[in-house]
Amino acid sequence: MLISNFLFTSFKPFVFDCHKQVAKGAAAAGLASCLVAAPAFADGEAVFDGNCAACHAGGQNVIMPEKTLEKEALDQYLAGGRSEESVITQVTNGKAAMPAFGKRLPDSDIADIAAYVIEKSEAGWD
Repeated sequence: MLISNFLFTSFKPFVFDCHKQVAKGAAAAGLASCLVAAPAFADGEAVFDGNCAACHAGGQNVIMPEKTLEKEALDQYLAGGRSEESVITQVTNGKAAMPAFGKRLPDSDIADIAAYVIEKSEAGWD
């Protein structure tokens, strides 16, 4: 398939599904930035929505309202400060009312959640 046809038929307005195209061998060098950034954010959002959003929709916290996923709250309340590593530890082990997801989710999903949470905290939750 020609790259122009590939781009025309495969582009999705919100998330470009690059990792599947790489597996098919259809990616070109011009798509390199997409290949690195899009999958983790898209996967992180989906895993977050399926496992975390019940309590943390929009970066909030329905159990302990002051302990949101906003940048300032993560800096203040997250053990180790606002970092992907700290989010991974919290999600894996749980804390207080938050359950541990380490035995429920694979490490790759937890890492995707952490990347998503940090990205959204930097950009501002909707």
